Amino acid sequence: MRVIGIDPGLRCLGWGVIDVEGSRIVHVANGTCTSEGSAPLAERLLSLYRQLTQVVAAHAPDAAAVEQTFVNKDAVGTLKLGQARGIAMLVPAEAGLPIGEYLPNAVKKAVVGVGHADKRQIQHMVKLQMPGVQLAGPDAADALAIALCHAHHLQSANRLTDALARAGGR
Repeated sequence: MRVIGIDPGLRCLGWGVIDVEGSRIVHVANGTCTSEGSAPLAERLLSLYRQLTQVVAAHAPDAAAVEQTFVNKDAVGTLKLGQARGIAMLVPAEAGLPIGEYLPNAVKKAVVGVGHADKRQIQHMVKLQMPGVQLAGPDAADALAIALCHAHHLQSANRLTDALARAGGR
């Protein structure tokens, strides 16, 4: 299964694609979609939409995972981030992909082991789990962490389904 993780952002939207083969996880690609801060909001959102649509078309994922946003002290910033998150949800939905949503602390806990890890720790653990990966930046590392979190979630769900099937077959 191919999973794309998306870290929403208006200035820099991170993305990371991994292949999940049983318990094996392989890095496919990662990068960022960016928008010009001085451009009108509608143009920035359209730019992110077009860039992310190209990424999804190029890598043909089977599932997507998007980080849930949290409320900042700045209401205007939170609203803009929410609009970028809308693009992060719309593009995979338009492609017909199932989408998992994860809180930032859940992603950090799945990848680092603690829910309050910093960006440096996330980058380190992503590199450990995918040796040789060249990260396109901290937002791309976060996106790969989101994809890894989703992969771990899918693996746990599959193990539970298998266990229930075995228990029902007795």
